[in-house]
Order: sequence, then structure tokens, then C-alpha cells
Amino acid sequence: MAEIICVIGNKGGTGKTTLSHMLAQGLGLLGHRSACVLTDTSREPLSPEGRRYITADARTREALAKVVDKLRSLQDWIGVIDGGGNRTEMDRRLYALSDIVLLPFRESHEDIRTVVRDLEMFPRAYAVPTQWPTNSWQRDAADRNVAQLMGAYRHRILNPVCAVSASKVLLQKKLPEQMPTGLANACRAFARQVLEVMEIDHVEPVAQAEDDEVDQVGGRLSAADMPMRLQASRRSH
Repeated sequence: MAEIICVIGNKGGTGKTTLSHMLAQGLGLLGHRSACVLTDTSREPLSPEGRRYITADARTREALAKVVDKLRSLQDWIGVIDGGGNRTEMDRRLYALSDIVLLPFRESHEDIRTVVRDLEMFPRAYAVPTQWPTNSWQRDAADRNVAQLMGAYRHRILNPVCAVSASKVLLQKKLPEQMPTGLANACRAFARQVLEVMEIDHVEPVAQAEDDEVDQVGGRLSAADMPMRLQASRRSH
């Protein structure tokens, strides 16, 4: 049965979609079979070509239910659901069906205040500092703000995901043939961190036989079946 990770949070602009794709890409690079599930109606589905994960269009209630049911029927898969922002009721629904919840937030006081409220609302959730500064002075200032304002929740705060300008590549309709090395490393590092929290061991890259099995459950299925789209190729990055 698949594990379900939901990336949610009331505030928009915290990088939920980027983080969801980074996590799914990182899981794929580490050899895990994963799906990135779109639920935000303001976004369009992305091409699966060149990605290390499948993509699923679940922008309706019915489609989401089918995608989750299908994932739950698959052994050793991980579903990453991009919850979008400013949707409290949807957040509650996704929280109820998830195994782990991630709450991205940026370094602003507004983001921190919002994520604290979300941590109180969702006791199984972990906060994820995203787009974190790489400049040492700015990083120290951001870390101090978190320590002062979120000290009570320090055991539920993951290591920061630093700003990687190339991360926007993952939100392109179609990925370039070569992924930037820095982005691939960031995706792997974040995925390892989440796997540790979930107590899931690292696995070797997917074997060809398993790829054939994926083709039978993924591919370009219709919305009546499961709106998932399997990547056309599996390139090493």
C-alpha cells in the first residue's frame, strides 16, 4: 500500500507546488516509485516527459478519490499531493487521508505566524523552511526568527530547503533533457530527509521488470480510470 504525503498550508506563495515536485523527483532519483498529484484548480497538469515520477491530475473531488484509491492499491509507492494554498477545508480533507503532512513556509514573519497556526491545527504535520537564504548573514537572521517564534515546535521543523534558482525548471510544461546538478542534489537531499521522518529505507534504483509493471498501472489513462501519466523515458541525472 502506498504512503501518502500531503503538502498543504493556508498561506499561498510558500512554494508548495515546487516542493511537491522536488520531493517526487528526489524520490525517483533515490529509486522510489512516486506520483506527484495536482489538486490546485488554478494550475495546469505538467508533461511527465523526463521526470523521475508520474504525474496525476486530481483537480476534482472524484478524480482525487480515484487517484488516492489507486495509489493505496500499489505496493511500495509514495504519493505526493500538492494541496495548493488558501483552502482550509481541502487541507483538512487531505490531512485526514495522509500518512505525513508537510507545511512549507518562507522566512517572513507572516509565513511563520501562519505555519504556527497550521502546526496547531494539524498535529501530525511537519514544517519545512523553503526557499531559505543561502547568504550566511540572511540565513542566520532567518534561523534566529524561527528559533524565537517557533521554538515550541522545533521537534516538528525539518531542515531548510535552500533557494535553488533552477527549481523553477520542475514547473515547466516539459523538462529539459539535462537537469541541473544542483537541483538534482537538492531534490535528493530533501527526499532523504522525508524518508527518514517516515522511517522508510533507501532502495536501489527501480529494475526494468518493475518499470514494466508501472507501465501497466500508469501510462496515459483516461479520467474515468486514473488520471495518471507515466514519464516517457527514465534518464539518469
